[in-house]
Amino acid sequence: MSESRSRRASRRVRRNRTIAVAATVLVLVAGATAAGVISGAQGDDGATTTPPSKSPKPSASASPTPTPTRPAPAQTPTPTAVPGFDKAARSIDDPASIWVVSDKLRPLNPVDYEPVDLVDVPVAHTWDPVLRQEASDAVVAMFQTASDEAGLALASNSAYRSYSTQQSVYDNDVASLGQEGADLSTARPGFSEHQTGLAIDIGAASGDCSLNQCFADTAEGQWLAANAYRFGYLLRYPADKVPVTGFEFEPWHYRYIGVDLATEMHRVGITTLEEFFGLPAAPNYG
Repeated sequence: MSESRSRRASRRVRRNRTIAVAATVLVLVAGATAAGVISGAQGDDGATTTPPSKSPKPSASASPTPTPTRPAPAQTPTPTAVPGFDKAARSIDDPASIWVVSDKLRPLNPVDYEPVDLVDVPVAHTWDPVLRQEASDAVVAMFQTASDEAGLALASNSAYRSYSTQQSVYDNDVASLGQEGADLSTARPGFSEHQTGLAIDIGAASGDCSLNQCFADTAEGQWLAANAYRFGYLLRYPADKVPVTGFEFEPWHYRYIGVDLATEMHRVGITTLEEFFGLPAAPNYG
């Protein structure tokens, strides 16, 4: 009887110890859980998550940490518009305009027009050359540059011709060449660029190929063809534009149109005033 009582007592002791141990474990787990809430809990991925803590206020001497900013998206520069050449800047109808277009369909108005600013041109010449002041200054500069850059000597063969002078020239050509031949080589009075005081026939001072198509093959003719635009002059009757201008190739006939227009025509590769200004071709008199 005493032995049985002893066994029961022993079992109670063991059970109480087990309960005590379990209670201790529960206390420890609860403490650990509470500590995790305070100091940090473990996330689903196993990483320890630490709750934010208040940052200490920076001291007066400490530099504040700059807040990173997102760079602004790159801006595509807006292209600057390049203004086009103003074809209406000067008149092509007024005979006093340096852009006036005179051809077989466009007589001067009035037909006996005479410029008011004609001057003698101080260059080598066959006949005394007269041009409008602006055209004269450009010729002087062009002849001097041909000498300085290429060692070439240029000369004037003909420049301004009045209505009456042009009438005499044309009549002489009709007598020697016939009407059709004269109309291919000489403008009728009132239609001539020479009458504007803006046209000049240029040759070599030596006289080589003067007023002849072979002038195009001379050093002087080639220099002029490549450089006249720099001084505001245009080779007015090109070899490949007879159906447009109505005149045979004249590599000696240059017309002053100003540096701005001459440069623009050179830049775009247009060689006649008719084509540049959108005018009809003028192979024949209207």
